[in-house]
Amino acid sequence: MTVAAIVVAAGQGVRFGGPKQFAMLGTETVASRSVRLARSVASRVLLVVPEDYHADGEGADLVVVGGASRAESVRRGLEHCHGVDIVVVHDAARPLATEQLFHAVVDAVERGADGAVPGLRITDTVKRVSDSHPPTVRETIPREDLVTVQTPQAFRREMLERAHASAHDATDDAALVEALPGQVVIVDGETSNVKITEPRDLEWLVQFLEKSSQ
Repeated sequence: MTVAAIVVAAGQGVRFGGPKQFAMLGTETVASRSVRLARSVASRVLLVVPEDYHADGEGADLVVVGGASRAESVRRGLEHCHGVDIVVVHDAARPLATEQLFHAVVDAVERGADGAVPGLRITDTVKRVSDSHPPTVRETIPREDLVTVQTPQAFRREMLERAHASAHDATDDAALVEALPGQVVIVDGETSNVKITEPRDLEWLVQFLEKSSQ
């Protein structure tokens, strides 16, 4: 099956204080590392960037200007994925996802799933709270059947296109496919597959890579 990857790097990085996806991580940018990892499964890698992006493409085959939301940015990337069987969507801000994780989600789709996402079991107690100040606990939620999900996420291209045509926005692409409904399976996520949100996250990633190389 043929595979294309969309690396989403169109955010403004408000909490980070700037476009975190183009910060340096060792000798390469965060986005270029994510592009390189995506290429382990994809014959074509698209990078979706902010409107004011003026760099060299971070190693991607095609650079596409994103939209006002993450979903719109993915849709703009999808416009250039015609003819492939599987589309992998990955957040550039998760540069430590391993090649094995990319292969795991693609393999799950090749085996028949409409989509596959990495998930981690929740070990903390989860509580639903009010929107008052200070928040108060409304209920404790059973965690046995809950997971937190990551990217990369892989989908049959036609399913992902249908999902985006049927809805405007969601926190991830899997939610759009689920709503069709489509079958989305979970593969084991990686605890090191951290998403960069704040400067301390990037500091942790730098330290993690330094220790891993020793």
